[in-house]
Parts: sequence; structure tokens; C-alpha cells
Amino acid sequence: MEESNFSDKVITIVGLGVIGGAFAMALRELKPKGLYGVDLKTETLKKAESMGIIDQGYLDPQEILKRSDLVVICIYPKLIVDFVRKNKHNFKPGAVITDTSGVKNALTKEIIKILPDNVDFIFGHPMAGREKRGLEYASREAFKGANYIITPLERNKEENIKLIENLVKRIGFKRVSRLSPERHDEIIAYTSQLPHALAVALINSEAFTQEVGAFIGDSYRDLTRIAQINDELWSELFFTNRDNLVKQIEMFEQKLGAIKKAVLNLDKEMLVENFKEASRRRSEL
Repeated sequence: MEESNFSDKVITIVGLGVIGGAFAMALRELKPKGLYGVDLKTETLKKAESMGIIDQGYLDPQEILKRSDLVVICIYPKLIVDFVRKNKHNFKPGAVITDTSGVKNALTKEIIKILPDNVDFIFGHPMAGREKRGLEYASREAFKGANYIITPLERNKEENIKLIENLVKRIGFKRVSRLSPERHDEIIAYTSQLPHALAVALINSEAFTQEVGAFIGDSYRDLTRIAQINDELWSELFFTNRDNLVKQIEMFEQKLGAIKKAVLNLDKEMLVENFKEASRRRSEL
């Protein structure tokens, strides 16, 4: 793939939280013509400016959107819809827009209803989330070696899809996949949302007490790392993708039930079979 030159592009990042901040840090290294930020908080914009990761911050996006060749929207799904609706006449003709949302099917349907014909929205999902929130926890290292998913639509131009593919590879993502919005949400329910649900359920177990901290090892620590969750964001993600998530929870319950049954029945053969199959699948990853 021919590498795109970003030195002639004005880029604006909407939402300078942990992901938006990481994008700003990474995109700065591509030396774009201009790198700007939009956020609701003046202190966040001032901090980003003082860190040197944006050239200038804006509370009102109207002025900078009219000059932006590429817009990276790093806010919650419902807020993305609101942002596009309010600013649909402010985008520069020919601009490419992308996002970082963890749900796609419902989002793409809403955006397409209101998106102007003269801009191209390439929906994307960096698989590089963090438990913490806020610019102070943003890290340039977050993207290195991570996976990235693009959910192209028929209306998207191939050149713009490749532009985003090239961009995310340049800032550290190792594998970039293309999926339909529907398939994306099915897979993410299993690989992302179910693990978060399990982590929350595990640490919220009645067995939890403050004294268990003296007895945990890497297994408990690793499994519960993502239980320190952004409650507002993940509530929205769970509800938006609830059909897929509930299906995954039910399938997990069946597998956990099989292990419970094997333990109750002292069925070593069944238990060992489960262990071996799990080891085989994990090795394939």
C-alpha cells in the first residue's frame, strides 16, 4: 500500500480524553500541516496545548472543522451522532471523518441519515482501550502492536478507507481488519464486552472482602484489571449492543455450567477435556 503523506493535511481530534489524547500524541509524529483539538473543557484544551500535542484547542468546533481535512471523533457513541448533527454543515467539503466507538451497527445507521454527501465517514475501532479516563492517562504507547477494525460502507471511497488504514498503521497499529458493522458488533460482544461483564461480576462476587488482597495472584489480578471500568461509556456500549451481548453471556453460562457439572459429578474426563480444548484454543491465538 502506498503510504499517504499527512504533511499537507489539517487534522482535528474531537474529544481529548485517554483515546483522543493518545491519537494527538501519535499523530503529532506524522507532522501534519495542523493538528487541533476540540473538547468541552477549557482546562483539557490548555493542558493539551501546553503538552505540545495540539497546535490549538477549540470549545466551538465550527471554525476549525471548516479547515480540517481529517476529523477523528473520540467521544461516546450517542455524542458522535449529536456532534455530526450539529456540525453537518461545518465539515470541509471532501473531508474524511473517522471515529473510535466500540459499537458500529446502530451508530452507522444513525450517522448515514444525517451525513452530508460531500464528506466521507470511515468508521473505525482501535482495540486499545484503557481503564482510566482523561487526558492525563493518555499514552502514545497504547496503540503499538494493537488491532484496529474498520467497518466500511458502500458509500465509502476506497481511497479514503486506505487513508485511514495507512494512518493507523503509521501510528503503531499492527493488524487492520475490515468487517461489516453487524459482524463487528457480534465479535466485539465476545472479545470485549463479555470480558468486561465477567470482570465486573467476578470482583462483585459475594466472596469479595478487603482481606482477599493479601491472597490474590496474577490470575485474579489479570482477570479483574478491566473491572475498573468507565461506567457511563460501558453502560452505553452494553445497551447499544445488548442482543449480541446477551447471546454471548448465555453461551458463556452454558460453558461455565458444564464445568460446574463436571466438578459436582467428579467427572475428570469431562473436566480435562475442557482444559485441553481451552489450552488448544489459547495456543492458536
